[in-house]
Amino acid sequence: MLRILITAMLLFSLKTASAQSSDVEFTNADRSITFGATVSVPKPELSTGNAVVLISGGGRQDRDGKMAGHLWFKALADYLNGKGLTVLRMDDRGVGKTTGDYEMATTADFADDALTAVAYLQSRKDLQLKKIGLIGHSEGGAASAIAASRSKDVAFIISLSGLALDGLTSLKYQNRDLNAAHKISKIDQKRSNQINELMFNTGYKYADSEDMEQQLNDTYATWKKKDTEYFKTLNIEFDHFRFPVYSYVSYAVKPWYRYFLRFDPADFLPKVKVPVLAINGEQDPMVRCKPNLRNWKKLTAKGGNKNVVVKSIPGLNHLLQHCVTCLPSESVTIKETIAPEVLEEIGDWLVSQSL
Repeated sequence: MLRILITAMLLFSLKTASAQSSDVEFTNADRSITFGATVSVPKPELSTGNAVVLISGGGRQDRDGKMAGHLWFKALADYLNGKGLTVLRMDDRGVGKTTGDYEMATTADFADDALTAVAYLQSRKDLQLKKIGLIGHSEGGAASAIAASRSKDVAFIISLSGLALDGLTSLKYQNRDLNAAHKISKIDQKRSNQINELMFNTGYKYADSEDMEQQLNDTYATWKKKDTEYFKTLNIEFDHFRFPVYSYVSYAVKPWYRYFLRFDPADFLPKVKVPVLAINGEQDPMVRCKPNLRNWKKLTAKGGNKNVVVKSIPGLNHLLQHCVTCLPSESVTIKETIAPEVLEEIGDWLVSQSL
C-alpha cells in the first residue's frame, strides 16, 4: 500500500439529502504532489461500507469533472452516494487545489494518483470502509486497469467510455471516426487519415527517441510535397485542408503522448483479477465502442478473470449522453449529464456484486 501524508483531514463540510461532503487534502508517498479532493459519505442508513475513487479522462479536469458545461463527476458522485457508496473525486494535477504539472504526467502517473487516493481512503479509519474500487472515464478507464494490475487494494473497476485498446490503434480509430462524424469531403477525409496515420506511425516508432521531433517534421514535409502534387490533379480551385503540424509536433513530443503511443492494455488487463463493469456508448467517436469492450472482456479473460461485464448502449456519445451528431461539440447543448440507463446499469451491477 502507498504511504501518504494527510496534510488536512477536513477543510470543509457540506450536508445534502443523501450525503455529507468534505474537502480534503493529502499527498503522495514522496510528498511531491498535494491532492485536493472531495469525499462524500452517504448517510449511515444508506451506507454499504464501500467506496470508489473517480478517475478523469484526457484533458485537465477539476474534481467535479466539468466537461462541456456538465458537472459529470459531481452528478455521478451524487448517484453513487444514493446507492450507499462513499466517493472520492479529486482535482487533476495542476488543477484547483492539486499541485504538480499535468503536461509532464502520463496515464501511468494518473494510475499512481488513483492509488494514492485509495491509500488516503484506507487511512480514514473513521469511514470503516470494506472495499474500495475505481471508476474511470475514457483514459481514466485505462488508468484504472493499470492501477488494479499493480495493487491488491483495488477491489473492483467500473469503466465508462473506457479505453482498452493500444494507444496507436486508438488514435487511428478516433481520427477516422471524428472525420466521418464531421462529414468532410471524401477527398479531405482521405488526406486527413493519410497524414494523421503517417504521423501516428512515425511517433510510435520514435516515441523513445530524442529525434522524435525531427522525424515528425520530416514525415510531414515528405507527405506535404506529395500531397501538393496530388491536389493539383483534382482541378479544385481552393484547398481548405490544413494539418496543424506545429501544434501537433509540439504536443506529440511531450511525455503523455510518447507514453500513450506505446500504451498496450495487454500489459495490464490480464493482471486485473477483480470484478469489472465496462460501459461504452455505440455512437462515441472518441473511444470506439465495440473493439474496446471486446478487449475489456478478452484481455481480462486471458488472466483468468471471468467476472467481467461489458455493456454497449445505443445512441450515446463519449459523455454517455443521448446524442444526434455525437460530436464532442454537441455535448454542451445536451441537457442530460449522464443517460439514466447508464446509471441504472451501474446500480444493478453494484447490487449484483454486493457492493
